Amino acid sequence: MTLNQLSLSLQFGKFDNLAEHRATLPRHKVTRWIRHALSTDAEITVRIVGAEEGQQLNREYRKKDYATNVLTFDYTMAPIVTADLVLCAPVVEREAQEQNKSLEEHYAHLLVHGALHAQGWDHETSAEDADEMEAYETAILQELGFADPYAK
Repeated sequence: MTLNQLSLSLQFGKFDNLAEHRATLPRHKVTRWIRHALSTDAEITVRIVGAEEGQQLNREYRKKDYATNVLTFDYTMAPIVTADLVLCAPVVEREAQEQNKSLEEHYAHLLVHGALHAQGWDHETSAEDADEMEAYETAILQELGFADPYAK
């Protein structure tokens, strides 16, 4: 399998348990996870933030006043994908615990999910689109050695 090229900027804000999140997200793993989700070459910035920054961005750009797990800011899709993925560490950590997943497993899922959004995939347009996106995410994650993130 030939993977597309990725120019990755990996950034960390300031938040509790920063060391644990840094250790969970080494550059080579983040690169591998995102590259498996790409259908073209990409330049992506991944920023891991605390609750305050996550809430501020969600409020400003989506008019929703809470921190969410991942925000995708897609800028171009051709000739290469350019995007920012912002993941809120406290939300990701809480969700991983609630879903009985490892932090690594949940980050891998959300990075694949965000990378698909950056390429135009959308699960909020219809139930069929949601099913198609979930199936593709599951296939990518299983290719990476992770379980189906939507399994109950």
